[in-house]
Amino acid sequence: MANSDFQIRKIDPSLYNEDLAPLPPEKRKWGWFEIFNVWSNDVQSLFGYTLAASLFLSYGLNGWAVLAAIIVAGFIVMVLVNLSGRPSVRYGIPYPVMARASMGVRGANFPAMIRGIVAIFWYGVQTYFASTAVALLINSLFGLTGGAEFLGMTAVGWLSYLLVAVFQLALFLRGIDTVARFLNWAGPLVYVVMILLMLVLWYYAGSGLLAAVGDIFRGTGEYEGSSVGAFVAVVGTMVAYFAAVIINFGDFSRFVKTEAQMRKGNLIGLPGNIALFSVIALFVTAGTVVVFGETLTNPAEIVERVDSLPLTIVAAITFFAATVGINLVANFIPPAYDIANLSPSRISSRTGGIITAIIAFFIGALWVSLISRIGIAGFVDTLGAVLAPLYGILVVDYYLVRKQQLDIQQLFSSEPGSAYYYDSGWNTKALIAFAIAAVFSVASVWVPALTALSGFAWLIGAALGGALHYALMRGHPALAPAA
Repeated sequence: MANSDFQIRKIDPSLYNEDLAPLPPEKRKWGWFEIFNVWSNDVQSLFGYTLAASLFLSYGLNGWAVLAAIIVAGFIVMVLVNLSGRPSVRYGIPYPVMARASMGVRGANFPAMIRGIVAIFWYGVQTYFASTAVALLINSLFGLTGGAEFLGMTAVGWLSYLLVAVFQLALFLRGIDTVARFLNWAGPLVYVVMILLMLVLWYYAGSGLLAAVGDIFRGTGEYEGSSVGAFVAVVGTMVAYFAAVIINFGDFSRFVKTEAQMRKGNLIGLPGNIALFSVIALFVTAGTVVVFGETLTNPAEIVERVDSLPLTIVAAITFFAATVGINLVANFIPPAYDIANLSPSRISSRTGGIITAIIAFFIGALWVSLISRIGIAGFVDTLGAVLAPLYGILVVDYYLVRKQQLDIQQLFSSEPGSAYYYDSGWNTKALIAFAIAAVFSVASVWVPALTALSGFAWLIGAALGGALHYALMRGHPALAPAA
């Protein structure tokens, strides 16, 4: 595409600002390493480790079987983000603008806000997890323990939570390039610390750990289905964990120089990165059983038990950095764009970010006392089920309905009769497809009669949303054969 194709010639202020505008190739600075670090920090966050460790405990499978399921999920996510990221590499547009093609120039506010709400929810939760690393550091340095609690957190916990919330907002306000540099050193450093933690636990556990690691979790968990069903459920839950990034991956891929760089970063950052990190999680979690006699799923708690002040200090700083990094990229920048998309002429991405931070602060504050009680797997599956149909609709619309062709100019036009105007700016067919698919996919998580499908909620929702959208769009001019 020529550089002129990225210039919006007739600007509708209600649909346009500089943050939402197509990003021309000469302004893109990311390569495969930045994409790799998006995934490495996502997987290596404290919540990511806790989820992986919980999966080893929840399904009564051999540890190696759970590891294999997690790696399979990595390949599936890689394929999904290659599909959702490609149009944004080509056209330089973020997810809220991309959604206008399928939902309408006004209707795109609906999926953008759903995605934004889920991201804000995640942002608050990840902020809490990052704060546990800071609390560990403060407690270790000053010898503090216990104390009165409010909403499940001590005074040190609340101080740590406030510090993380302020730090994240300040980092975001410095811009995407600063965030990318932060990720580039945080991701590799986490690996160093996790490998060190694994070796320390292995040393204490002795040679028996290697023989026991496969079977140590067999028979645990409350899953009542077959082993095959448990395997697929693990795959589905891990895919759901990445759901928020899968759907809006265009918010990141638009910064990449070429599609080849994006694909390389996804290959190394997903199957490869997940395989290595899951092996470490498997050995560390098994090591806690052998060494401490109980399963610990939070790395901050494990480091605290090892009782080494130098390791505690390095680990706390590293876990904090990794969790903050992915929180900014996956859960802060997207809702900032989404909120800005509601009224581009009045709300910039910076203002959207500030609104995000305020709302998320209260969500994270309730994690211990309220939200965590529904269980990590249920939490992840539910959020994923809500987002899944939006992914299916976006991908089917771009590849099957639009045949990979978009009119950039008309994505910013609200004139009646324009390509993405539909009914007063809303594509009611896409909204119907979303509503039906979302109800079914969320029901598969919570309705007892559909319990066997709970681990597949994301995949079901995406496939159903895409299929319904294609069926309802039959007869649309974009689907008509060329003359």
